[in-house]
Amino acid sequence: VSGVAFRVPDDRVDGCLWKALQSTCARKGTKKDQRLVIADSKQLYHCREDLHQLERPVLVLLGASGKTPRTWRGLLDKVSPEAAPQLDSYPWYSVKDFPIPAGEGVGDLPTRTNAIRHDLDENGIELAGIFCDPMPEAHFNGLVEKIGNKSLLVMGRVLRLVDRIIHCCTGGEVRICVDHLGGRVRYREPLQTAFPHFALEIVEETPDRSAYRLRDKSRTCNVEFKVKGEQDSFAVALASMCSKYIRELYMRAFNDYWCRQHDG
Repeated sequence: VSGVAFRVPDDRVDGCLWKALQSTCARKGTKKDQRLVIADSKQLYHCREDLHQLERPVLVLLGASGKTPRTWRGLLDKVSPEAAPQLDSYPWYSVKDFPIPAGEGVGDLPTRTNAIRHDLDENGIELAGIFCDPMPEAHFNGLVEKIGNKSLLVMGRVLRLVDRIIHCCTGGEVRICVDHLGGRVRYREPLQTAFPHFALEIVEETPDRSAYRLRDKSRTCNVEFKVKGEQDSFAVALASMCSKYIRELYMRAFNDYWCRQHDG
């Protein structure tokens, strides 16, 4: 589960980040177009040979925020500090660390990072953080057994990230877009449970969009759960790519371990 937070000027809160950053980012890519493609991870990644389609944008955006991890565990330390201690519980994840980029064809990352950093600065936009919450298999299975419901487990992890983002964004209005979670339409109860210190107002509850307003003494947080959120939100699309990329790095460690157990 991943989330991405941007700080933008007040006059850009209703704007499109794809449009604002069109010099360096695009929704779709071509062989001639050298811009970073930010889109739903399912559109970009189909097999291991496509890893650079995820790796390049994720590492470039991280670099633009001042974070340049060189290894898998170094990446986890940047985006999910709680993840690394979990790895030692698993023989296949406790293996020796490996360097990133892990794929072929990522290109010149520093040059791309400088370009998008300049684009962000020109538009007064700041990448405030990339937050990830990977759950290894035994941890996931244990939580499912404890909670008794996979959808409630996912909801809880999503709201953990929402809480991290709200605490990261200490000033001004906060807008949060979450990709739709299954067939759920009503999110009032889990939001109230997760954020009891906020007053909650239901803005809209429809099959395509469920929107809420959370208020405390100092600020307002608008939260919406939207079908195909990655098509409308640059941040949701990038979060989707982060999740898929980190999952594939876990799978690399997993596969490498088992390949060493049996030659060929």
